[in-house]
Amino acid sequence: MKLPLFIAKRYLIAKKSQNVINIISAISVLGMATGTMALIVILSVFNGFDSLIKSLFSVFDPQLEISLVEGKTFVAEGDPRFEEVKNHPGVIHFTAVLEENALLMYGERQHIATMKGVDEKYRERSGLDRMLVQGDFMLTDDKNNDYAILGRGVANVLSVGLTFLTPLEIYIPSRTAGITMIPEQAFNRRLIYPSAIFSVEQEFDMSYAIVPISFAREILEYQNEVSAIELSLADNFRESAVQEEIQEILGEEFQVLNRYQQHEWLYKVMETEKWAIFLILSFILLVASFNIIGSLTMLIIEKKKDIAVLKSMGAGEGLIRRIFFLEGWMISAVGAVVGLLLGFLICLLQMEFGIVKLYGTGVFIIDAYPVEMQLHDFIYVFGAVLLIGFFAAVVPVRYITRRFFVDSEKLQ
Repeated sequence: MKLPLFIAKRYLIAKKSQNVINIISAISVLGMATGTMALIVILSVFNGFDSLIKSLFSVFDPQLEISLVEGKTFVAEGDPRFEEVKNHPGVIHFTAVLEENALLMYGERQHIATMKGVDEKYRERSGLDRMLVQGDFMLTDDKNNDYAILGRGVANVLSVGLTFLTPLEIYIPSRTAGITMIPEQAFNRRLIYPSAIFSVEQEFDMSYAIVPISFAREILEYQNEVSAIELSLADNFRESAVQEEIQEILGEEFQVLNRYQQHEWLYKVMETEKWAIFLILSFILLVASFNIIGSLTMLIIEKKKDIAVLKSMGAGEGLIRRIFFLEGWMISAVGAVVGLLLGFLICLLQMEFGIVKLYGTGVFIIDAYPVEMQLHDFIYVFGAVLLIGFFAAVVPVRYITRRFFVDSEKLQ
């Protein structure tokens, strides 16, 4: 292998008799480097958005969520199974939640949103107080008055102002009213003042109004019912292990979902998009590798005399094939290394300086494209480029060298 590699390296860096061969070889390296760089940059941007969305969702979504497999509400108080879950050494926050769709009215404006009733431990579990854009995190005051915290989208639709002059009206269909021709009797109506506005992510901002769970139970005509239990776990406990243990405690009646499972469709779509882009750009790399075929073809034609000399010295067909195969593969390898370095440099500059901005600053929570480099992306891309380079080199080398040997045998 040393002799073919030595000759291949000489052919790669030596000046050719025809400048066009040098030009095509340079274009081959440039094409592979550009495709590799694009793959690294785009995959890193996808990683950045993925991490950003997960960090935003982690503010609103619990590490583990317990809900019924069938049904809407259940009673957790007094249930020994939930007492065991609450006392689990891996559980640090045990938060009761009651959710229901509601009609919100503020002045003349109205909007349908999800009313989420939470207990006093919700602030510690969620960290939502860090995402407030206006007001203070307050669900109840010293006089036991109730307050609501609205998503920015909800507040914008309703034109809510935190003046405590105009209350927010919440309407929910009564569960006990029965059939009536009077609309007012079909709905439960309560007033509550908004105390703060949060901004997490557009889906949440347009959908949620956070209220005390006692307020939610009152308007929904419940006593101790909850729709879900949200859990936060200690750092020294493995999430999957705790999830399995809690699922075993609660049985098949309940489902215990982690953050991925709570938005499984979204994460699957994001992962699919990432690998779809990977395949599309890999196909572009495959097209770019045709330059390698042209470069090798012309090089083999130029090196007819060298091939004849090597044959006269006893070199077989396999040795000559390996020389030109390694020549083509090195073009791919050089392009891959250059592309990886350029991709790394571009990502590093974007991470440090945010060169490429997101248009519409003020709407997004970030002002530049997020980037996160991951080692396995570099490994996958490098492997893909080498694989493409392998097929780009092996096909012309096998075909052309076979013809050379057949033609030379006929002349003999």
